[in-house]
Amino acid sequence: MQISDAPEYYFISGCPDGDGSWFSETARRDPDLAAYLKAQYKAGFTPEFAQLKAQEVRGVNIPIFVFDVGGKISDENRLIMSEATHAVILVKDEAEIEPWQRLCDELKLSVIAIVLSDFLGNNDVVVSKEPILRGTVHKLQRGEDVSQRPMVQSLAQILVGLCRNSLLNFLLVMTILL
Repeated sequence: MQISDAPEYYFISGCPDGDGSWFSETARRDPDLAAYLKAQYKAGFTPEFAQLKAQEVRGVNIPIFVFDVGGKISDENRLIMSEATHAVILVKDEAEIEPWQRLCDELKLSVIAIVLSDFLGNNDVVVSKEPILRGTVHKLQRGEDVSQRPMVQSLAQILVGLCRNSLLNFLLVMTILL
């Protein structure tokens, strides 16, 4: 939102874990209500849920569409992700990167960023921006504004750059959170 002339974007959660784009805003205003609603929404993956989310992915036609599939490799996530063009891999441990890379390769998704989440860290580290963005982001905590963090800004610039350069008419980014 802070990049001038950035294309339209959309973010949704594709994991029935009770989280969603609504959670942070609700938690800021009413933490008890947010916790209650999350508990009510939390469910397991079903084939019907995965089919619905895959259909939702196919139906969105805007330049940047970020779809959070949650942190588990599953048949349901494979189905949802098969509709994507690009991936951002976000993990807590470097050992988790390789399985996600294999899945992205299998689905022919172009990985544009591999980010290690360091909750206890004090700063972001951008190791490289090409050929893919690599580094760490620190203390990702719901409700906290992370828009000024170097890794977040670098990722946003890459997404906007892909759209501005007309490399794709439709950019779909899967965010894999572990």
